Amino acid sequence: MAKRIVLVTGGMGGLGESICTGMADQGYTVVATASPSNKSAPEWIAAMKEKGYDFRVVPCDVGDYDSCAAAVKEVTEAVGPVDVLVNNAGITRDMTFKKMTKADWDAVIRTNLDSVFNMTKQVMDGMVDRGWGRVINISSVNGQKGAFGQTNYSAAKAGMHGFTKALALEVSKKGVTVNTISPGYIGTKMVTAIPKEILDSKILPQIPVGRLGKPEEVAGLIIYLASDEAAFLTGANISINGGQHMQ
Repeated sequence: MAKRIVLVTGGMGGLGESICTGMADQGYTVVATASPSNKSAPEWIAAMKEKGYDFRVVPCDVGDYDSCAAAVKEVTEAVGPVDVLVNNAGITRDMTFKKMTKADWDAVIRTNLDSVFNMTKQVMDGMVDRGWGRVINISSVNGQKGAFGQTNYSAAKAGMHGFTKALALEVSKKGVTVNTISPGYIGTKMVTAIPKEILDSKILPQIPVGRLGKPEEVAGLIIYLASDEAAFLTGANISINGGQHMQ
């Protein structure tokens, strides 16, 4: 069987990089998207090559439908049709609702939620036609429980799972699964940049496991959801948060 192709949005750095390397270690052909304004792709590709990973990066504004269509067309022509889509790209514009502007709301909804439609729309027909596919949406614990200063982010991340459930109903008989995962605080550069006193006094006490999650732990869950063994799992939202929020 030919190698399956996985497309990871926001694949450069942080959680995205761990997803890319983890999937490559399992034998997938990995393509990452990067914002057109991100000029560090050549350096990232070179750094990954030094570690033994041969990744392709395609420029894509995930909030723009036409940009997503062009990116997936490029992937399909250069590598092949996408078998696994990981909707990982996201941003934050944190502030209280009182201070939040329409632009702050729009930016987060566009990048974190519109992107899920924009990207999935490009690959779903092909997955259905081939009778196999995986869509994995990366939400957040804050989409489940809410977070102070994150009305935009929490709304977008909760919306992802509504999308997951509805689409799963439509395509489950076609061999395509659609699932959400909701990570808690993961030890990416963004989280570890939080001042240590805030981490120790405010965040870690909320996590029963008593530590941050590891990016590779999240990647391991994604690897399972992408596998043939996960064919009976669809429409789910799997929490991976060290017990911080239990449902």
